Amino acid sequence: MRYEVVRQDDPVLRERLKELAKVRRRFGYRRLHVFLRREGHEVNHKRLFRIYREEQLHVRRRGGRKRAMGTRARWCCLCCQTSAGRWTSCQTS
Repeated sequence: MRYEVVRQDDPVLRERLKELAKVRRRFGYRRLHVFLRREGHEVNHKRLFRIYREEQLHVRRRGGRKRAMGTRARWCCLCCQTSAGRWTSCQTS
């Protein structure tokens, strides 16, 4: 004998969540949860997140930091190399 979960499917909540997500594209489920509570929908944040995922309303992640691609050219100062192949400090005046 085990408890069987009987989930309430609330189509009104689903439709309103989709409408809000369409208007507010950059808002995640947490901000949309605040809007729904203001409208009078008493909904648990975990339940709202489950519906949010099922409807595939996730916000696209932003890209990371841009980094330099490839290798850079080596800086070469011919005046600093001696005939023996050693590098010295460049003292040009």
